[in-house]
Amino acid sequence: MSADLRTEKPAGRFRRMLDRLSTSLEELHSAELQEDTQATGCTRISDCDDRQIVKVTGTLRTVTLRPRAGVPALEAELFDGTAPLDVVWLGRRSIVGIEPGRKLIASGRISMSHGRRVLFNPKYELRPLGQE
Repeated sequence: MSADLRTEKPAGRFRRMLDRLSTSLEELHSAELQEDTQATGCTRISDCDDRQIVKVTGTLRTVTLRPRAGVPALEAELFDGTAPLDVVWLGRRSIVGIEPGRKLIASGRISMSHGRRVLFNPKYELRPLGQE
């Protein structure tokens, strides 16, 4: 038997089950989000560049009210399994349906702020609750 054949993992149901059991919940969730990004035809957040117009999807990790220059701003962190993206709605204190754990699709122009990707006042579509 050659060395190449011994290093390959046997492909089967048992092997896949063992892989799932040995993988952390965070890694499984990230992989699921990445599959969802691909299935919806969206851009991976890690592939987004400054000033690029994008359509991204993911799960909201946090939602906070944080004033910017004296104006209320609803901020949320969107995560797609590859990288986080700050989504900011200026002039808003709350938006019905925008809450941690909710999946959404957002589109707009990416900007960089303090080394983080930010999407200001995006067009967005809440994903149905049954798909989570």
